Amino acid sequence: MISDPLVKTLLTNIVEDEDNLPIVEALNEGIETDEQIAEKTGIKLNIVRKILYKLYDMGLASYKRSKDPETQWFTYSWKFEKDEVINRIIKDSEDYLKMLNDELDREENNMFFICPEGHYRLVFDDASDCEFMCPECGEELEFQDNEQIISQIKEDIKMVESNFNSFTSKNKK
Repeated sequence: MISDPLVKTLLTNIVEDEDNLPIVEALNEGIETDEQIAEKTGIKLNIVRKILYKLYDMGLASYKRSKDPETQWFTYSWKFEKDEVINRIIKDSEDYLKMLNDELDREENNMFFICPEGHYRLVFDDASDCEFMCPECGEELEFQDNEQIISQIKEDIKMVESNFNSFTSKNKK
């Protein structure tokens, strides 16, 4: 599961560094305690705990706490929540696709004017309100042909849809 590109990207963003992915892999393999994970991965215990709590905060890991009758110390047994990872990727992908489609709609249905100094990019109505002058530097705003932007957004949508469809077909419940 962790080898899937979408899963790896999500988990890498959460664990902050690809070097911390072995923590998730160990958890996924069924290793339960933070001490065992630290021992198996060679990653410091405090980093292992930090990553486990991040996963917990995101709903991607859960734990059970038990007390050792002899030492009276608490032991935490961790579990990787694979279904939540799948749900998170599906939701994030859907949100990203919605954002891209909204952006495509905005680009296709507006004319844009830009400041030659790069200060502003305004839709026609806003540029008109400013009398086609940059509100920051006073330079005359120039029409921007946004066909390349529209084309890039369409490519991005195709790529995200392709990755999403590939992921969902592999991870149907």
